[in-house]
Amino acid sequence: MPGGRLTQEDRRLIATWLKDGLGYAEIGRRLGRPTSTISREVARNSGRSGYRAEEATRVTGERARRGKPRPRAVPVVENGYGRDPEAVRAFETEFAEMIVATGLPRMTARLLACLSVSDDGVLTAAELAQRLQVSPASVSNAVAYLEAQAMLRRERDGRRERYVIDEEMPQRVWDESVRSNQEWVRIARRGAEVLGTSTPAGARMDDLSRFHARINEIMLDDRVAVFAGDALTVLAALLHADRALSVPALAGALEWAPDRVAAALLVVEEHPHIAGPVRVDCRDGLYRAVALVERLTVGQLAALRS
Repeated sequence: MPGGRLTQEDRRLIATWLKDGLGYAEIGRRLGRPTSTISREVARNSGRSGYRAEEATRVTGERARRGKPRPRAVPVVENGYGRDPEAVRAFETEFAEMIVATGLPRMTARLLACLSVSDDGVLTAAELAQRLQVSPASVSNAVAYLEAQAMLRRERDGRRERYVIDEEMPQRVWDESVRSNQEWVRIARRGAEVLGTSTPAGARMDDLSRFHARINEIMLDDRVAVFAGDALTVLAALLHADRALSVPALAGALEWAPDRVAAALLVVEEHPHIAGPVRVDCRDGLYRAVALVERLTVGQLAALRS
């Protein structure tokens, strides 16, 4: 019953709904339980192969026979923000589960989530071990993995070592992704040469090298990386204005330098996938956002005009 202990049937439903991709909040609503109850159940009773009802029931029974466990250490939530600690803990668990789904090991995902929800983004090995209730060796292994992926960095604080997630982390991860993609290009081209492009395997390698080479071109285009956000802002401005505007007029309205507006418009022109179902037309130095009606059928257009 709601508020009581989870039953075998509850756990079976939780396992089924997790496989279906439901979040903790939705599972809690279906069972009439708090979200924190579901997130805590999954965090405490998941094994290497994920959450299984039978295994969760067995582990819970063994824990009960051993007697009441010590209260688990919980993530320290910095004061001054008025947050709900229970909601923060539930989000941290949900965040970690999302990271696991992308392919990272569970311990690594938990450590990354723990660091990410810390306002400073800085924790020592001892603090991480305490928050996660794991051994220092587990922390060390997870840190080594994340450092190799450029997702965190180490710094010394006297005799202690601290692990940091800072504002430069996304750029480091991006640079590492570019390097990794270049390796795909190199090895696939080498495979095409060895196997011969006239053979099925060699042609496959050649296609793979061309695919990653195209990705590499896009990733190395600084205008896309820097001005994609600006491009969407300019599109929003043109749509809101609902009239043609010059670069100086847009720059004045947005309080930007004209060069920044021009660079954003160039990205929209060269990478139309950013604009989605909108294109920008230019005539006599004036820019207008126009809907791509080509995506609509004649019948749809007629219905929208009526």
